[in-house]
Amino acid sequence: MATQNQTHSHPDTTIDPNTGFCSSSRIFHSLRPNVPLPPPSQPLSLADYALSLLPAAATDKSAIIDATTGRHLSYSLFLRQVKSLASSIQSLTPLSKGHVALILTPTSLHVPVLYFSLLSLGVTIAPANPLSSPSELAHLIQLTKPAIAFATSAVATNVPTLKFGTVLIDSPLFLSMLDANGDSYSRAPGVELSQSESAAILFSSGTTGRVKGVLLSHRNLIALIGGFCHLKKILQDSDEAVPHPVSLFTLPLFHVFGFFMLVRSIAMGETLVLMQRFDFEGMLKAVERYKISMIPVSPPLVVALAKSELVNKYDLSSLQILGCGGAPLGEQVADDFKAKFPNVEIAQGYGLTESGGGAARTLGPEEIKRHGSVGRLSENMEAKIVDPVTGEALLPCQKGELWIRGPTIMKGYVGDEKATAETLDSEGWLKTGDLCYFDSDGFLYIVDRLKELIKYKAYQVRCYIFL
Repeated sequence: MATQNQTHSHPDTTIDPNTGFCSSSRIFHSLRPNVPLPPPSQPLSLADYALSLLPAAATDKSAIIDATTGRHLSYSLFLRQVKSLASSIQSLTPLSKGHVALILTPTSLHVPVLYFSLLSLGVTIAPANPLSSPSELAHLIQLTKPAIAFATSAVATNVPTLKFGTVLIDSPLFLSMLDANGDSYSRAPGVELSQSESAAILFSSGTTGRVKGVLLSHRNLIALIGGFCHLKKILQDSDEAVPHPVSLFTLPLFHVFGFFMLVRSIAMGETLVLMQRFDFEGMLKAVERYKISMIPVSPPLVVALAKSELVNKYDLSSLQILGCGGAPLGEQVADDFKAKFPNVEIAQGYGLTESGGGAARTLGPEEIKRHGSVGRLSENMEAKIVDPVTGEALLPCQKGELWIRGPTIMKGYVGDEKATAETLDSEGWLKTGDLCYFDSDGFLYIVDRLKELIKYKAYQVRCYIFL
């Protein structure tokens, strides 16, 4: 398993302030300010770090809303339920630090509480698609070796017998675990966690091949969330801040994008509206009802918003920003959307499960105008553009495979040392498998996926097609 890498410091001062490119090392450095993070040696879980950032003013606000049922979970109740569930898990199960918990459930108000409780106990969470077939599930279990599962009764029958069994999160027992006396949590033995310990296994197809379990440490995710919170502080000092952001999630919480956006929303004290199942008109109704200011989306949803007549039936005036990822957004699509929603910005970003999510993003209205770009390299991140055949690190405006390195990069693929070695090199560079280039202002452009594997001088490389 690859070791956790920190951002490397380079004494070389030959870094272009426009591109972040160092001519001697041929490494691109982030143009963002460095984000202050807790010392790596400090014992700290992702849950405790995120909650330490929670603004005091958020306590009386809604943390999470279920768009389907209309149920609200305030921050004060969310915090009580997290403590109660953690205490109950310690009291009622043998689950402890280092165990893996498979989580197999549709989106609900219980999922964020479960994530935070398990993370605070040092249990590695492995959230999976509840619609996984029995063979897919068997593969995931073989990879992650969970000691316990948390599932709804509808899908629990698909879970084989595990060491500590399966907890039904729609059962009276689970509900009682949420509402146990919070005082018992303070009396429970504390769990001291190293940031380098495993926090989550998120599933990805990897850069190639069958589904893999991406192992992310608490440090990986602390660095990711710390970056977003630092970004919020910058925006709060400008006129761009939203008084109390309300986000609508159409994303599954078992996906890396949904997972880190959930933790980010809690850490920032925002309100998160969850949709159990995506429905386009249901999304529009939720925007109107809950005064949604931000939605993470994919390009097809931007197209739908630009073209659908349904949008005219609803008051969408609260909407201020779409966070777009998953694929590059075409200039025509962006123009069509802007014509219909002149007051809504589209902020693009790029990341992989293997990078914990965001590796690059646009920040502010000027960067957002860069059509086709996924933004500049995220804080504390480094990159190289590598010729897929020769392995040579390339210059700005030259196309090659994007390699990235930084504190959010995964520990490796669980149970697959071969795939880990092929994707992470000895210096901590993650080979993304994406054909990219940085322009003369340090903006990253995704051109294509590298194509079929070929052998060249005994190395696995991918040939590619230029668009």
